[in-house]
Amino acid sequence: MRPIKQQAVSGPARAFHGRLALALAVSLAAGHAGVAVAQGARPGVNQVLLEEVIVTARKREESVQAVPLSVSAYSGDQLDALKVRDLQSLSVGMPNVALDDAATARGYANFAIRGLGINSSIVSIDPTVGVFVDGVYLGLPAGTVFDVFDLERIEVLRGPQGTLFGRNVTGGAVLISTRKPGEELEASVRAAIDGGDQGGLNKYLMGTIGGPITDTLGGKFTAYYNDDDGWFENEFTGDDFGAVEQTMFRGVGVWSPGERTELILRWEHAENDSDGPASQNHVNGSGVPGAFATFDRDSHDLSIDEEGYYNTETDFVTLEFNQDVAFGDGTITNIFGWRNYEAESRGDIDSQPVWLFHSGTWTEAEQFSNELRYSGTFADRAAVTTGLYYFTNDIDYHERRELLGIATGGIAPAAIFDGGGYYSVDTYAAFGALDYNLTDSLILNLGLRYTYEEKEAEVASLSQNISQGGAPTCNLVSPAPGEATCTPDFIDDEDWSSWSPKVGMTYELSDNSRVYGHWTRGFRSGGYNLRNTSFDPADVPGPFDEETVDNFELGYKSEWDRGRLNLALFYNEVEDMQRELNFAGPIGVIQLVRNTADAEILGVEVDGAFSITDTLLLTGSVGWIDASYSDVSADLNRDGVIDGADKALDLPRAAEWTYSIGLNHELALGDWGYLASRLSYAYRDDSAYTDDNLGYLLDQEILDAGIDFHSANGNWTVGIYGNNLLDDVKHGGDTQLPDTISGVPAGGTFAPLAKGRYYGVQVTWNL
Repeated sequence: MRPIKQQAVSGPARAFHGRLALALAVSLAAGHAGVAVAQGARPGVNQVLLEEVIVTARKREESVQAVPLSVSAYSGDQLDALKVRDLQSLSVGMPNVALDDAATARGYANFAIRGLGINSSIVSIDPTVGVFVDGVYLGLPAGTVFDVFDLERIEVLRGPQGTLFGRNVTGGAVLISTRKPGEELEASVRAAIDGGDQGGLNKYLMGTIGGPITDTLGGKFTAYYNDDDGWFENEFTGDDFGAVEQTMFRGVGVWSPGERTELILRWEHAENDSDGPASQNHVNGSGVPGAFATFDRDSHDLSIDEEGYYNTETDFVTLEFNQDVAFGDGTITNIFGWRNYEAESRGDIDSQPVWLFHSGTWTEAEQFSNELRYSGTFADRAAVTTGLYYFTNDIDYHERRELLGIATGGIAPAAIFDGGGYYSVDTYAAFGALDYNLTDSLILNLGLRYTYEEKEAEVASLSQNISQGGAPTCNLVSPAPGEATCTPDFIDDEDWSSWSPKVGMTYELSDNSRVYGHWTRGFRSGGYNLRNTSFDPADVPGPFDEETVDNFELGYKSEWDRGRLNLALFYNEVEDMQRELNFAGPIGVIQLVRNTADAEILGVEVDGAFSITDTLLLTGSVGWIDASYSDVSADLNRDGVIDGADKALDLPRAAEWTYSIGLNHELALGDWGYLASRLSYAYRDDSAYTDDNLGYLLDQEILDAGIDFHSANGNWTVGIYGNNLLDDVKHGGDTQLPDTISGVPAGGTFAPLAKGRYYGVQVTWNL
């Protein structure tokens, strides 16, 4: 049994907690006078949190409560009210959802929903949870843990979404919509500063302005800047660590030459310069500590000699065309997307204050996509959505492992291993969905998608490009002057075709409640592993086959004047589960991608909100899953046989319990305005990280709180906040390191850390 965590709270922290608890208690215990008059034209926070959210989960606009799917949705105003800074802030607040950053490289998504997730930073490994921004699928998990300033909404769809969204959504999908310019001039500026018990300060400045330019043209411009000194302290240097400098600019133009025509152009440019991963070495699952430094797993301590870096540059353009047509009183929509991503990184993978295993990567990726679809309603009974889709993605990737610089006194590595590859993807799809009213209350839900996909890979194995004496052999992406381009030792291509059907029924119990049930299928792409690190000739980098998930779900949704309540029961059958087998090896870590098993996942989800009084709102959620293997085809624990011991292992990233509870209160201050206070607690069980279960992730207990003053005219909001007040420890991964590297003691783990407790102040001005 894993040890129960013991949290140590310092004297100043206890004092802060006491003051914050007192302030919240005063606010929550105050009289229940309404705030509608005091706050002027803008709605109060509780009213905002109970507002209907319009979503596009079925590629048409409708209320989130009317959608017969398990969806958690937040409008932009709700994100602001809850002080959500990025997607990771939502990672423990939704049932059976973990929107985690891998932390190997900043912003690299390792999302998991309903026990289906990845733990990988290999660029050719497709996610189980797809991310879509303004209708465009992001083909690379890197750079997807977004800051959420100036968004229209975020939708988190739980369960396979293959019929309408296609590939790589076996766990679910995250839909992000940015704001368009309004019909009047709007402007907002926000500044924030926060920090923790150690490290330096984290500063934010962001602003947006937009509105009509002419009678037919609207524009909007958004800018974002983050300068973080680093939350951690590197014990090797005694300096702050985890610095980030991030900038983002987004422009949106909307042209409406007629009442039935709309053209939307969006452009976004983002740059990120940050330190490398905050890698911690602690005792690994085999009981072996780091040879030169090791720390308590339940701490934020680290000591590394290579602080590294992660530098990225991203350009993203979407062009959306909407034309209303008389046919079915419908809309024709075309969405074109282009994204270019470049990154260079370096990190301390041995997580120790000596040079045993350092690594660098270079990545260039460019994608194009286009979706043409129609959505309309016939005879007031049949809602139809149909379309065609094309996607192409080209990825160039290089990795360099530099080992045993300790042998040269830290001047240069004793050995260098180079590898990576070139990867191309082409996807074609056609889809259709029908929601047909059999009666006034009973609706038939049907859907079908056909997908054809081609992939090509040229892989240079790290085991084939070895040099000694400090000089690298080659580079596939960014060779230095005089340096060669690596020669691929594996070249292959493969194609797959898949059908993603859906059959379901929805029954309207009343205008405000409904039940639904459906069967749907999703698939995760087959492919290749660009990070081929094994020395065994049998361990070829692919192809591995598709992963298929059949989802059976029953749900209930209701809303009333004082709140809402949603429930879902689901059962997933997973066939040919696609996993990255991650274990210690002669050059640090071996990562093989295989179809390892079939699995069954049973689960329950409950979430809702209830207005206890006119000024006090209760929110909460509960998620439970029971995940187990039904058949195993790989030696997961590497004991030389495939047997019941493999089948008895836990599925990675399948936390059994997740739950959350929150209180939001408003206190009228007369002509001044009002105070909005919030207190939330979220929990997520511990879970396996590696398939052999030697690596695991700690449970999460996240306590957040804050108080905001809203001026009566709605122009100003000033707030204080505290996040992760229990100083909970969260690792992006728990990679197991070998006992020795070429005879030099190593041991322990590569376990990148996320921030602990921090407090801050935020000021917002709205026109």
